[in-house]
Amino acid sequence: MYAIVRAGGRQYRVQQGDTIYIDSLSAAVGDTVRLGEVLLLAGGDGGAKVGNPLLSAAAVVGTVVEEGRDKKIRVFKYKKRKGYRRTRGHRSSYTAVRIDSIES
Repeated sequence: MYAIVRAGGRQYRVQQGDTIYIDSLSAAVGDTVRLGEVLLLAGGDGGAKVGNPLLSAAAVVGTVVEEGRDKKIRVFKYKKRKGYRRTRGHRSSYTAVRIDSIES
């Protein structure tokens, strides 16, 4: 069984045992997290269930495994023949969540 969940403005296809990296959550390592915005459930015995837009009774439960920061992204702006150059950097914080169960 797998589910499509929305977390941090992105959609993830998850199943039990997967580890997903989502935008930083306010949860400590070892805490249980409940992702309630389930868009689709499929792969079980009964076909796919599609929300309109969400499935109200479904949820995905996971455990926070790690918190960290991605590698640095360099943003470089340049205009030829104008002498204009700007360099900025950015690092996003993430939370790694291991999916424990999918509740329907």
